[in-house]
Amino acid sequence: MAEIVNLNRFRKQAARAEAKAAADANAAKFGRTKAQKKLEEAQAAKARAALEAHRRADDPGDEA
Repeated sequence: MAEIVNLNRFRKQAARAEAKAAADANAAKFGRTKAQKKLEEAQAAKARAALEAHRRADDPGDEA
């Protein structure tokens, strides 16, 4: 006798595999490594510090 199988289970497994493949492709295409994120964060902090260093102390906008 043949074994009874649940077709919904196979459909769900196929859908999960397809979603995982799409997620992996997106991660490879758009993802950044931890080192890249840290580098970009450090560059942004350096740019903010350089901008802040050039701020005039007697700006009228600094009263807040």
